[in-house]
Formats: sequence, C-alpha cells, structure tokens
Amino acid sequence: MIGRLNHVAIAVSDLTSASALYRNALGARVTAPMALPEHGVTVVFVELPNSKIELLEPLGAASPIAAFLAKNPSGGMHHICYEVDDILDASARLKAGGARVLGDGTPKIGAHGKPVLFLHPKDFNGTLIELEQV
Repeated sequence: MIGRLNHVAIAVSDLTSASALYRNALGARVTAPMALPEHGVTVVFVELPNSKIELLEPLGAASPIAAFLAKNPSGGMHHICYEVDDILDASARLKAGGARVLGDGTPKIGAHGKPVLFLHPKDFNGTLIELEQV
C-alpha cells in the first residue's frame, strides 16, 4: 500500500535559522517559506536527490507544532510521510485493520497541494505517520 518515502518533518522554533543551517552548513537547496494556515505551520522543504526534509515552524499559538516545541524546546523529528496511490483506499484499509486516522478522517490538502492524512503515533511504534496521495 505505501510507496516511497516523501519526506521527514522536523519541528523548529526558527525557520529562518534552520533554513540557513541546511543551506549553508550542508549545502542543501531550500525552498521559500510557505504558510499553511489550515495546518497551523509555515514550512520549507530541503530538497534531496531521493526525498525531502520538511522544516516546520508554528504559525500561531494554536499550532500543533507550538505544542510539540513546548515539550521539545530544541525541536526534533515530528513525522514521516509516505506516498500512497489512493488515500481514501489506504485510509479505509488502515481503519479496517484498527489504525486510527487523526482528525475527522477527511483528507486535507497538504503543502504539495495533494490530499494528506495523519495516523495516530500510538498505532505506529510512537511515530506520527502522514500519508500523501500522489
């Protein structure tokens, strides 16, 4: 059901500083910041030859990333994203197997303009999983 790794997301408190670190210290190509109010974050993507790193900064006090950073002030890995061909089919299969889809279960449009869902970390060895339809 899952396809390739799309990205690993890292929560940061300062997107400008984190972007500069990846760009200057690691020589990576970093996209321009993109605000996603419906997800409560501002993101950039560090583009790698075979995948991406998503850097997430809270967009407002109600952001889930703000809560994550309150518990992890230095930031850290927030989630991992896998690609799926059909997000509704993947969701139905996962739910039938006992996995919990976060929110109301309806896909939202993610940073790449494609439908995404998140799966409860307690169902996946403590890791928040994002599924993105490709």
